[in-house]
Amino acid sequence: MIIEFDTEKFTIFSHETLLSALSKIDANGHGFLIGLSQSGKIEGILTDGDIRRWLSEGGEVNLDLPVSTALNTNFLALQISTPTAKIGRHFSDRISMIPLVDPLGCLVSIALPQQSGFVINGRKLGAKNPAFLIAEIGNNHNGDMDLAHRLVDFAANAGADCAKFQMRDVSTLYGRASGNACRALDLGAQYTLDLLNRFNLSATQLYELFDHCKDLAIEPVCTPWDLPSLEALELYGLNAYKVASADLTNHELLSALISTGKPLICSTGMSEEQEIRESVDLMRRRDTRFALLHCNSTYPAPYKDINLGYMQRLREIGGCVVGYSGHERGWSIPIAAVAQGASIIEKHFTTDRSMEGNDHRVSLLPDEFSAMANAIRNVEEAMSGDANKREVSQGEIINREVLAKSIHAAVDISAGEELTRSQLMVCSPGQGLQPNRLNDLLGRKALRDIPLGTPLFASDLGEKLVTPRPFIFSRPFGIPVRWHDYRALAKVSNFKFLEYHMSYQDMEANLNEYFDEPLDLDFVIHAPELFKGDHILDLSSDDENYRRRSLDEMRRVIDITCELRKWHRPSHRTLIITNVGGFDTSGFLNASEREDCYARVAQSLQELNCDEIEIIPQTMPPFPWHFGGQSYHNLFVDPSEITEFCLQHGTRICFDLSHSQLACNYFDWSMAHFIQAVGPHTAHLHIADARGLDGEGLQIGDGDMDFNFVCGELDRVCGDASFIPEIWQGHKNSGSGFWRALDALEHFFND
Repeated sequence: MIIEFDTEKFTIFSHETLLSALSKIDANGHGFLIGLSQSGKIEGILTDGDIRRWLSEGGEVNLDLPVSTALNTNFLALQISTPTAKIGRHFSDRISMIPLVDPLGCLVSIALPQQSGFVINGRKLGAKNPAFLIAEIGNNHNGDMDLAHRLVDFAANAGADCAKFQMRDVSTLYGRASGNACRALDLGAQYTLDLLNRFNLSATQLYELFDHCKDLAIEPVCTPWDLPSLEALELYGLNAYKVASADLTNHELLSALISTGKPLICSTGMSEEQEIRESVDLMRRRDTRFALLHCNSTYPAPYKDINLGYMQRLREIGGCVVGYSGHERGWSIPIAAVAQGASIIEKHFTTDRSMEGNDHRVSLLPDEFSAMANAIRNVEEAMSGDANKREVSQGEIINREVLAKSIHAAVDISAGEELTRSQLMVCSPGQGLQPNRLNDLLGRKALRDIPLGTPLFASDLGEKLVTPRPFIFSRPFGIPVRWHDYRALAKVSNFKFLEYHMSYQDMEANLNEYFDEPLDLDFVIHAPELFKGDHILDLSSDDENYRRRSLDEMRRVIDITCELRKWHRPSHRTLIITNVGGFDTSGFLNASEREDCYARVAQSLQELNCDEIEIIPQTMPPFPWHFGGQSYHNLFVDPSEITEFCLQHGTRICFDLSHSQLACNYFDWSMAHFIQAVGPHTAHLHIADARGLDGEGLQIGDGDMDFNFVCGELDRVCGDASFIPEIWQGHKNSGSGFWRALDALEHFFND
């Protein structure tokens, strides 16, 4: 939002003529005037539309009539003391300006909404969009086209969105001083002109570099330092121009740039605020799409002189997209600028700071620019939430279960007993009601038998509890269980199998302590991801010792699975679901690296081959949670890669719908296409809802998934695949999360 105190161009006295009002509306470029009395009080608003309305209502076609004849007296004005946040809330499609008045109703200033942004070749610049990162190559090519091409390559690989150059017609800029006469110039100008005479590239050479940028999918932008250069750049057809700090006050060149109709990115170094305002007014009058970059034109700029907070003032002055063009050493200041709302970052770029030329010394090397780009993207991600809303994140939900506390029974409590404080205790883990609900329980009658140490849940407060019953599905279904709870859960419904979710500690258990007779049920095993010593399973690791350790752990899982077969009635090879690995804590792998990982997974699965067992990798989300910490996942995320792997190696998969919905959300893929691609290779399904980029394992209907469509597609492409409802903590409160999910899925699968 802009608060405009220079109101003269926006105002007219009510006794002046309509003809003069039309002329002034056209001149200010904002489409409105405020009608004032002689004492400065607002009497109404006048727009082109108001004049047309007045004429359409039968008004006399006489533009010599006073402005008061057509004024719209139904307008919004606010007191000058109104907080800016409250002013901003009044802007809408109908209200695009708000007069601010003193207690007597006299106009003091005008509030205008901020320019929403603009587009460069399909890329939107502005609030809520990723910062546009400009690698300022300028003359750092030192006249060497090979170096210039390499600088473009490095910029693209470092994460730049744009490579920027400069074009000068030296004879136009320096006139007669561009030849031998330059010896008479001051030392600074003489040094600069000497470099330009040696390093300046021709228009044809710059066109070649622009084409190279386009080949690498980064935007070429150039600063024309004179009118002949602008003419040459217009012949090429750039999508935007950069205005150098040195030319912000050059209204002749600025007017020519405005006339191109292209967006302008304007640096403001070396200019006083009034000079910035004059240039802003010039661009506004011509309805220019522009951005202002805060800048200190010292090479290098001392930190004490940067005054980064002034960027917010630029936003008020320009009512436009703002950014930062930095000449300081390092890249910490651009990070702070993005945190303060910069939508554009410009930094000089080189391969060697010791090269000849002033700009090299304040330039970033490719790895430094890359580090800056990554840090900026991290800051943007950290700022992407709703500032007015606090939600518990997926990682916090996981850790809250482990680290937080909840209300437990301190003694055995019988159904019907009145709950007292002495019967309840607060302790970890946090799997039940949070401690702040303790007083809500006191005095209530227990709705069930609650054994010592058992958590209390929302249902103990009287909320409706979904209970198990027989369910009707045309495909085999089961639920996830552990050694300690399978007995209580196995008999409550008509399951066809149980899916044992193993931890590394479960692998140490003596199965004879948990099983005494065979179950008339099949079973599936979900292998651990974490093993003793913080070893996270990775069958794709390029560290052969690590991969061998993972193979050994999987062989132990296979041995336990084979032992379990005697306690069940398996109808086929037993499925072992596993996350095969391929995670990374620093970022996503490229296609070539993923291909190598898939090859190692195939080799590992071949080494683990067993007649009684079928290992099925599960589909993965882009950001998996490894015990409260987020990683980047690379394998079995992309449907085309999954399909290719399955076809090449004869592998089937566990299709985890929640994981894959998150992948679709992040990569903007179609879930319909995902199901069509991987469905034919699916042996088993994990079904839960998902939301956003990492909200996995949600209850059916609590996320982004269209289950009516999804279940229909699953019946069509993998109708025989078994499934479980893999609801996060669905086993709590006697499995209530599973029963609710099965209740909903029964409707969707049988609709």
